[in-house]
Amino acid sequence: MAEKGIFAGLPWWVKWIAVPVLVLVVFGSLIMSVLGFVISLLFKALLLVALVGGLVFVVKKFTSSSSSRGDW
Repeated sequence: MAEKGIFAGLPWWVKWIAVPVLVLVVFGSLIMSVLGFVISLLFKALLLVALVGGLVFVVKKFTSSSSSRGDW
């Protein structure tokens, strides 16, 4: 309710353009660092999943081939 009182007499562009631009100017570097951290974390998690999947694939391939060689 306080926002409606603050922005009550102002034009629409103040609420929808000027205020978000000011927020981006003031907190832009913080927002970008948080976004960079989150993207980096997601990339590292994806890389970890790919590496673990590759390791499991390689281990299963070698263990299945060594057990089939033991049958000969």
